[in-house]
Amino acid sequence: MAVIRKRHTGTWQVIIRRKGYPAIYKTFLEKSLASKYARMIESQMERNIFEDMSGAENTTLRSLLIKYRDEIVPAYKSAKTLTYKINYILKDKVCYYGLTQLNSNHLNEFKKRISVGRAPKTINGYISTLATVWELARKSWGIVMPAQNPFSLITYLKVNNERDITITDDEFNRLIEEAEKLVVKDFKGNIIGKVNYLGDMIRFAGLTACRFAEIAKLKKEDVDFTKRIATLNNTKNGTNRRIPLSKQAMDILINRKVFGGRFFNVKSREAFRNYWDRARKNAGLNDFRFHDIRSYAIRKMLKSGMQAIEVAQISGHKTLSVLHRRYSRLTAEDLLDKVSNIVVGKFGTK
Repeated sequence: MAVIRKRHTGTWQVIIRRKGYPAIYKTFLEKSLASKYARMIESQMERNIFEDMSGAENTTLRSLLIKYRDEIVPAYKSAKTLTYKINYILKDKVCYYGLTQLNSNHLNEFKKRISVGRAPKTINGYISTLATVWELARKSWGIVMPAQNPFSLITYLKVNNERDITITDDEFNRLIEEAEKLVVKDFKGNIIGKVNYLGDMIRFAGLTACRFAEIAKLKKEDVDFTKRIATLNNTKNGTNRRIPLSKQAMDILINRKVFGGRFFNVKSREAFRNYWDRARKNAGLNDFRFHDIRSYAIRKMLKSGMQAIEVAQISGHKTLSVLHRRYSRLTAEDLLDKVSNIVVGKFGTK
């Protein structure tokens, strides 16, 4: 039977002890609310439908995020990026709601606050991170969650992430030229050297269709200089990939000074992004990303006469449809020479 007592603070505490259930303690500002709660819980216990929500009531979204960041995320390949994302969310007021208080309105307001200057895919990623934490608490952390999942009422934004950006050979060469002009300065603004890796990284990406991380991680021990084969370890797809290297690609690696076993001395992604942004802007390619070089390389491979399945072996695409839809970027001009080889019937002058 429930006991309702007035505390010295003026609040009313409900105490419910029943065999087979954990003891329930809850405090209210008004006695009427305490009585209503006590009747509801006792009724649920009598009908064997009671679920102990104390874990959810005493837990905020913030505490779940911190647990996820500190215990789960470090094992992920994307740990650095995901940790940054979680730390950003932790600054928002949505984190301070208890799990039984959180509703879809709170989440939609959070979505509005982070929408400024962010692409739909990025916004969806933040919401998805919160939804993942909610499900972990329900399935793996033993917290009895509210029956209504607020994330089931959230509409994700439509994403159109396909880019239709191509680059000409002249623009590609101009990008390399600007990259090789970049200099490194000390904190006083004095020039202390040149950025000696960016130009070669751009060339290598254009010859191999490798991603930024694959190039930055490439070590001397990963390259068989006799067979002209490079092994790309732990790629985006979670597997290793072996690719053939052209003579031009080999020359780039042979002429590189190796730092810490790596061909390209990229100290951090932030430093690289700084140099890359300067090079592309100086080349007049403001909307061009390093990953777009992958499209340029794949297009060059297809134009060379290579079959799509051969290109996919080098680029690491699991399905040809993605290769064609997102990266081939072939234009009508690219196909002129090939259509000229098509002969149908007999043609001639009378």
